[in-house]
Amino acid sequence: MRRVLADRVAATYLGGVLVSGFGDSAMMLVAGVWVKTLTGSSSLAAAVTICMWAPVLAGPVLGAFADRVRRRPLLVGVNVVLAALLPVLLLVHGSRDIWLLFVVLAVIGAAIVLTDAAEAGLVVAAVPPALRGDFNGLRMTVNEAMKLVAPLAGAGLFVRFGGGAVALLDAVTFVLAALAFASLRVREPRPAPPESGWREQTAEGLRHLRREPLLRRLVAAGAVAMLLSGVSSAAIYQMNDAGLHRSPAFVGVLYAVQGSGSIAAGIVAGAAMRRLGERAFAAVGLLLFTTGAAVRAVPDLPVVFAGTLAIGVGLPWVIVAVFTAVQQRTPQEMVGRASAAAGTVVFAPNALATALGAGLVAFADYRLQLVAVGLAGPVAAWLLLRARAVAGDAAAPDGSAALDSSAAPDSPAPDSSGALDAPAALDDATAIEDAAALGGTSALDDAPVPHGAAAPGAPAGPGGSTPRSAQGEGLPEVPEGTVADHQVDPGDTGAQW
Repeated sequence: MRRVLADRVAATYLGGVLVSGFGDSAMMLVAGVWVKTLTGSSSLAAAVTICMWAPVLAGPVLGAFADRVRRRPLLVGVNVVLAALLPVLLLVHGSRDIWLLFVVLAVIGAAIVLTDAAEAGLVVAAVPPALRGDFNGLRMTVNEAMKLVAPLAGAGLFVRFGGGAVALLDAVTFVLAALAFASLRVREPRPAPPESGWREQTAEGLRHLRREPLLRRLVAAGAVAMLLSGVSSAAIYQMNDAGLHRSPAFVGVLYAVQGSGSIAAGIVAGAAMRRLGERAFAAVGLLLFTTGAAVRAVPDLPVVFAGTLAIGVGLPWVIVAVFTAVQQRTPQEMVGRASAAAGTVVFAPNALATALGAGLVAFADYRLQLVAVGLAGPVAAWLLLRARAVAGDAAAPDGSAALDSSAAPDSPAPDSSGALDAPAALDDATAIEDAAALGGTSALDDAPVPHGAAAPGAPAGPGGSTPRSAQGEGLPEVPEGTVADHQVDPGDTGAQW
């Protein structure tokens, strides 16, 4: 963590994430309360969430756009536009005006998907490979901390001054985020002119995820984790009522406990992932999350708290592993598309599962749902770890060493240059073709090209150049003058980010 905060670019970037995350979290809570206050309709209040999440389905298209332009100017521009848009909500005074709120929220949702894709690419250009796991973990910590603090501040502003005051607060945070991104000192090359049309570029991110065995498995595991999360989350109100016999407001306490676990998880994520490797790290996260969900079937408050804390630790670990791997094993020019595609595949199942879980609660004991999640977790973790080696474990496309150290002892060992015997790893990788289908079908096979369809670089392990001969057939060659993911002039040993 100290290494990340000591890096000026990484620390500045995290500052931008902190302020914008504060405003977004406050606005997310207040928007639902605002709609409920104006209309008295719970269903319309719930539609606020749909407005924010629906743009995830457009992730591949938005990710392709993020890859066509330089990411830092794009981030600055999007935050400035949002800052100018939010004051429009001062015009919302009654139930007839809520359509305006829904439109603005949908634009914000699309902007979040676009900026996530752009940020993923910027991380590859600005953050050293050895720091990306720690960086992504700290980003998770910052976001979760804002989810604990910001809603309280937003609720206080709403009660005292109304929803317009919260909209202005969110606008100010977008201005601060734009200033933070504008101050980043990162050398970002101009993207090459596209060689194919929008349709081809949009699909390329998803194809990249399917080509890379490790990414395919991790993204599928992430999709299963979010699917199970939706089923588990749908039971929380029934668990709180029938199991704990608490008032509905007590659910907020449970979410606070879960958020505390996520904050702790983010702080140690980088070190844990370096020690365990990406696959094992994600598998441990799956086991922690699903075990915590199953434990909450016991109607005892201390036990429920313990399970909720485990969910808060385990679920973020799966997500950090997925997107760190995408950043590490995706060429810089297509990181936006790959990250956005991963975001769509991973997060889209959550909405479907939440609706399914809500229906199940009405017809079956909520404890059956929680136990089912607990049983599915070990199966998903076993499928993720089933193969002894994955071709993607050998080397990342950017030439830096991979993080994954979870291969079996008989996996080929690196030589003095850090290269691996790629043919052996590729032979082993054939054993995972059937394992990519978690639950019988791959999450990538039927998912629509989708917060960033082509997410920029996934975090990777310690830097280090790997000869192309060790990278495996078909992986992109590292361009001359590129060290890890940082573009430098040939022979320039003192390049700055």
